[in-house]
Amino acid sequence: MNELHDYILRFGNLNQQQIDFITSKAQEIDLPKDEYFSEAGKIARQVAFVIDGIMRVCYYDNKGEEITKYFIEENNLVVDLESFDNELPSVAYVQAITDCKMIVFSRKDWLELLQTIIGWDAIVHKIISRALMQKVERRSPLVSVDAKTRYLKFLEIYPTVANRIPLSYIASYLGVTQSSLSRIRKSI
Repeated sequence: MNELHDYILRFGNLNQQQIDFITSKAQEIDLPKDEYFSEAGKIARQVAFVIDGIMRVCYYDNKGEEITKYFIEENNLVVDLESFDNELPSVAYVQAITDCKMIVFSRKDWLELLQTIIGWDAIVHKIISRALMQKVERRSPLVSVDAKTRYLKFLEIYPTVANRIPLSYIASYLGVTQSSLSRIRKSI
C-alpha cells in the first residue's frame, strides 16, 4: 500500500486521515498472467494501481489481428477511462502479461473518494494528464521512423519491459512481424 501512497502524494497533499480513508477503500489482488483486468464489450468497473507486473492495452483490428496499443508497468494506474467514466462498453482489452499484484478500487468506492476527499479530483486530474502526456510522448517518436529505430526507441521508453514480455506483444506494439523483430534484435 505504501507504493500507492507515495505515488498519490507525488500529485498533491493529503493528510493521514485521507490516506487511511483511501486505504480502507482499496483491495489488494493478484491478477495471473494472461487474465483480463477489463474486456472489450464490457463496462470497466475498476481502477487499479500496479504494484508489480506488466499489463497491456490491446484491441482487434478489422482483420481480426490483435494490436497492442501500449504497456502499463509498475507504479501506474490502470483503467479504461472512457468506459469507466461514461459507463460505456470498452473497445479495448486490458490484460496482465505477467503475474500482477495490484491495488484495486471499485467504481463505487472510487466515486466515494472523489465525493469525500477535498482535492482528490485535482490529484486524479493530474494523474490522468500525466498518463495522457506519457502516452503521446511514447507513441509520437514511433510513428514516422523505420522498424529498427522504433525498436531502439521502445527500449528507451520501456527499459524494464523488453525482457519480461513475449516478443509477439512488442512486435504488435511496433507494427512489425515477429520475424522482423527477431532480425532487428539480432542486428543490434
